[in-house]
Amino acid sequence: MLLFVDFEASSLSKQSYPIEVGWVWEDGREEGHLIRPAPGWVEWDDSAQAIHGISRGLLARDGEPHDRVCDRVIAVFEGNDVYASAPSWDGHWLSMLLRAAGQPRHLLRLRSSEEAFMAKARQDGASETLATARVAAARALVGQAPASHRAIADARREWETWRAV
Repeated sequence: MLLFVDFEASSLSKQSYPIEVGWVWEDGREEGHLIRPAPGWVEWDDSAQAIHGISRGLLARDGEPHDRVCDRVIAVFEGNDVYASAPSWDGHWLSMLLRAAGQPRHLLRLRSSEEAFMAKARQDGASETLATARVAAARALVGQAPASHRAIADARREWETWRAV
């Protein structure tokens, strides 16, 4: 099954860590988790908080233990095709989550959502040009408003684009 995933993080630095993860299955079901920071996860950028609106206090109060979120991520992602709009960044945060829970950092891999869009656009044997046009049309249909910077909403936007293709 296909999944579209998004992470929110403490910042955009190399020391950043995941604070929220959300995903949408190809059938439209969705799930998300706030992640209570693991010991040693201390880097924080107030300007990132201003964008996603998730505070340290909210994570302390409502966040789930990082290892429990990691167990759920592994259970859901294994055996599925998992796509992200920014697989480099989201992969970094996935790796941070895995390592903090004592798992190998490359246990799970993320692929670019663009791959899923193009695969769907080519299903009927469409040319590269036609497939690219279909993806562009789907993006226009879904809209180009800025991302909401909340994990489930941003994952849902990727899913909506895939569906529109």
